[in-house]
Amino acid sequence: MAIDPKSFTQVVHAGAEPDQATGAIMPPIYMTSTFVQSEPGVHQGYDYSRADNPTRELYEKALASIESANHALAFASGLAAEQAIIQLLDPGARILVSDDVYGGTGRLFRRLFARYNLDFQFIDLSDDSVVKAAATAPTKLIWLETPSNPTMKVIDIAKLAKVAKAQGALLVVDNTFASPIFQSPLALGADIVVHSTTKYIGGHSDMIGGALMVNDAKLFEQLKFIQFAAGAVPAPLECFLLHRSIKTLAVRMQQHEKNALAVANFLQTHKQVKKVYYPGLSSHPGYDIACRQMRGFSGMVSFDHRGSYADVVAFLQKLRVFTLAESLGGVESLVNHPEKMTHASVPEELRRKLGIGPQMIRLSVGIEAADDLLADLAQAL
Repeated sequence: MAIDPKSFTQVVHAGAEPDQATGAIMPPIYMTSTFVQSEPGVHQGYDYSRADNPTRELYEKALASIESANHALAFASGLAAEQAIIQLLDPGARILVSDDVYGGTGRLFRRLFARYNLDFQFIDLSDDSVVKAAATAPTKLIWLETPSNPTMKVIDIAKLAKVAKAQGALLVVDNTFASPIFQSPLALGADIVVHSTTKYIGGHSDMIGGALMVNDAKLFEQLKFIQFAAGAVPAPLECFLLHRSIKTLAVRMQQHEKNALAVANFLQTHKQVKKVYYPGLSSHPGYDIACRQMRGFSGMVSFDHRGSYADVVAFLQKLRVFTLAESLGGVESLVNHPEKMTHASVPEELRRKLGIGPQMIRLSVGIEAADDLLADLAQAL
């Protein structure tokens, strides 16, 4: 699969407007909290940076462009963006959630929002019979990740969009793992796309951020009000840096995918590896769906080690190019133990059901030389 050549041009110029006052190719960073008014309520389009800021505005234009959306909203973190979505709902609403959703998302739903009379049901959204039984009248939101974290489950977005529409519910797709380069959920029927821009969009493991993209104007206005009223917005400097990072998104994703496919192919032939989870492998159960709804398979690979937990720890400690750390999507390769790290907050019974156990390892494959990555995995295994 190949990236659309137009993406390389789009990301470079998305939201790019040279400064009219000076001609600077990069617009200035508006590090200001407030703006002068000529008289009460009369200003030049900005009054307070929580509401709007010129630097954030250009960044949001860029986010909308790369996701082929009419509107985008930037937040201080991915979880802040997710909170804004849930704050659209009234008490009593049912939310169907991928059972293997990111641990932080599950924690947000179980530990915080479930206290406000919201019915979160964590189910297998790839099972039609399970979805049909759960998607009844109280359902107001369907929330999925594809590929999912960390089991790389691929869910048919277009199919779930039809289910959501039939119930008058919103479909939310977390597109963090695929990035806008490889997947366009809005074009497949999603209502809201959410990203942790900390990951691939930021791409350098040096910022925290989140984003929402939508097409519907009314829905945008509702979310815009929540962004303004709750105030979980990124600072101008973060907006500037994230906007800068977008310019290299396509070339980075191209290399992430190339390396990840090499890593996945290597791992599936290694005697110390029991199972590999990567949607770009024809052996993956969601491969056909991935080929249909994605333009590439991204850079995330999970696998099950054949040894004991002690063997897994030894493997992690022997790695030299891959670094043991939380997060993903940076230019450097990272390795993570989901059970002990990113998904420790997931109830143990559910972790076992999903296969997130002591032997599972998740790799965020970076953009280093593929031979160096394979050699590092080989020596550590």
